[in-house]
Order: sequence, then structure tokens, then C-alpha cells
Amino acid sequence: MDFSSLWNLQGQLFALLAVGLLLRKVGLFNETAKTLLTDLVLYVTLPCSIILSFQIDIKAELLGSLSIIFLISVGVQVICSLLTRITFLKVDPAKRSVLHYGILVSNAGFLGLPIAGELFGATGLMYASIYLIPQRVVMWTAGLAIFSPAAVNRKQAARKVILHPCMVAVYVGLILMLTRLPIPTFARMTLSSLGNCTTALSMLLIGSLFGEMKREHLRIDRNLVQFSFLRLVLIPLISLVVGQLLGIDSILIGVGVILSAMPGGSSTVILASKYGRDTTYASKLVIISTMLSLVSIPFWGMIL
Repeated sequence: MDFSSLWNLQGQLFALLAVGLLLRKVGLFNETAKTLLTDLVLYVTLPCSIILSFQIDIKAELLGSLSIIFLISVGVQVICSLLTRITFLKVDPAKRSVLHYGILVSNAGFLGLPIAGELFGATGLMYASIYLIPQRVVMWTAGLAIFSPAAVNRKQAARKVILHPCMVAVYVGLILMLTRLPIPTFARMTLSSLGNCTTALSMLLIGSLFGEMKREHLRIDRNLVQFSFLRLVLIPLISLVVGQLLGIDSILIGVGVILSAMPGGSSTVILASKYGRDTTYASKLVIISTMLSLVSIPFWGMIL
């Protein structure tokens, strides 16, 4: 991708964010609409994009690449887990749980997948779908345990991971790719039409989050600055350096770096509210890291 394409993509994302913010400010984008659109993305448009991303000719080296991107993701999750053991240890527990969860679970599934698809095409989207598997496992196990250790039920966690709509889309995509079963033209066109809505809907939803900002959300403390540095700079930098030292294919490195550079996940706010943690602080973490990612993501895109 050349610089003009990258900046055009970023300009498109900014414009969509602005529309989402405007819709929230004028009252057209209320909580009900936000919930419906979130479900629409997670349960319909994003799975359609994932299924189509596997519609490529399978080669022996492709299976090796899928294994490599999976291991890259596992490595990133190990790094994130180690960071939670050495950072923010003296912070108030209610805030520390928010910061640690934000390190473990990024917004790679909601924001990262569309961006990976835009930057690296269908192949990048396919790799990104595999990359997200370890994070989804961590989200419902170690991530949930950060907020409430007693809430972790292995069977329920496994069920949530296995039956996640995006995971089901990965299964379907892999089956179609391995068996080479043809998709009828009308079905492919339908999947494409729905999948192409993912980026726009995702950015509108994130823009609505900006529209909810209050004055207290603008106060940034040292811990949020440190978190943003870890999440947006250090973790992707480690991914880039290690990938280059190991001689991994450039597109695999690119997908790994971009997805590891995503801001804190929106589920941080949901879980903080559910388990009585600092919800305002969780909102600040997601909003501030997302705003800063609007600068960091094009930065990593140019490097890649």
C-alpha cells in the first residue's frame, strides 16, 4: 500500500468517525441503536467478511502461514500477560483491573479486522481472523478473571469462544477453503454486500463513543499515558522486531503488528460495569487509547 492509499484510508476512517459522533450528538444514535448496530456487526457483517476472506486457492505454504500467524498471536498474548504482572502494581485495584484487562484484550476484533482487510486485502483479513483466536480465548478466561476470578467457568468460557459468531465464520471459511466447495454466485454477492458494511458500521459505532465523552473523560493521568504507550507502541514494536529477527513473511508481520497495535477493547467498559469496577476510568481508557490510535495506526501502516 502506498502513502496516498494509506492516507485516503485514514481520511475515510476519520470521516466515518465524525459521522458517528454527529449522529450521537443529534440524538439519532441512541443506546438502543448502538446496541443493535454492535450486534449487527458482530453477528452478521463481520462473519460475512471472514467467510469471504477464506475464498482463495489453498496451497501447502498457506497452511504453514496460518500456523505462523496463530503462533504470533499466542506470543503477543504471552507478552501482554507478562506486562500485567509487572505494571500498575501500586494502582488502586478498581483501576488496576481496568488497565490490566486493556493490556490483555484490545479492540482488534472490532476495529482491527476491518483495518487489516483494508490494508492487506482478503488474505490479510483471513490471517487476522486466525490471529484473533488466542485473544478470544484469553478474553473469556484470564481477562474475565481479572475482574472476577469467581466468574470464570471453564465450560461457559469454552462455549463462548467456540460458539462466537466470528469463530463460527472461521470454521465455515476453513471448511469451504479445504473442500473447495463452490459458493453460488447470489450467495457470494450477498456475503460481499453485507461484509462491505463492516468498516463503515464499526467506525460509526466508535465515533458514537466519542460523542459520549464528558469533561471528566478529558483528564488524562500518568497511568493512562503509560497504558497507551504499552498498548499502541511497545507491544507492536516487540512484534515487529521479533518477527523480523525470525525472518517471518512481511504480510504476516504486518497483520501481527497492526492487530497488536489496537486500542483498549470496548468490552473493558462492559465488564467494569458488570463487576463493580471503575466504569468512568474504563471509558477514559477506551476513548483516549482509541483517539491516540488514530495517530499510531497510520504510523505503523507507513512503517509496514
